[in-house]
Amino acid sequence: MFTGIVEELGEVVSVEDLGDSSRIRLRGPAVTRGARHGDSIAVNGVCLTVVDTPEQLAAGSGEFSADVMAETLNRSSLGALAPGSRVNLERAMALGDRLGGHLVQGHVDGTATLLSRSPGEPGADGRPQWEVLRFSLPGTISRYLVDKGSITVDGVSLTVVEAGADFFTVSLIPATLALTTLGRKQPGDPVNLEVDVLAKYVERLLGARTDTAGELR
Repeated sequence: MFTGIVEELGEVVSVEDLGDSSRIRLRGPAVTRGARHGDSIAVNGVCLTVVDTPEQLAAGSGEFSADVMAETLNRSSLGALAPGSRVNLERAMALGDRLGGHLVQGHVDGTATLLSRSPGEPGADGRPQWEVLRFSLPGTISRYLVDKGSITVDGVSLTVVEAGADFFTVSLIPATLALTTLGRKQPGDPVNLEVDVLAKYVERLLGARTDTAGELR
């Protein structure tokens, strides 16, 4: 489980094609500090497992490797990663940690495309105080989004400003733009989406109470 608060902007070191999977090596000194074989690290919002041996991790390179199955490559944007790609990294949360974002599983529900980015009002230095990003929204998950609800975009916990039928917008402050990949995304770039898991549980529970006639019991 994650919080959607990115700890580090990492970098892809290499991508090894293994046929029905890939092994990705990434550089992230902060998230590898104290990392162990089998730990979970979210990469652009996708929960991956550290496969390095204790000896490799102890070498202090600040790097780690993760195996990505074909299913994950097909359902997320990780298949487009290449050496030099920047990625959002977050370690799994520990019990007792502050929940700064919202509950994030690291299970991608779909991918979207950045449609546009618009600068907000300028600050005292003349630079925009925020930016509004507009993303496409797959019809399969649009029902889970509401204005002022939560959405995870490439592993970043964000608040939905406007939820349309086939799009949504978010406003990003300078810190988010500087410390995550969202500050570098351009129109046409893909992103991973994970909707609020609470919305999916509510839908499931309400569905269980609905009879075949579509009436609540």
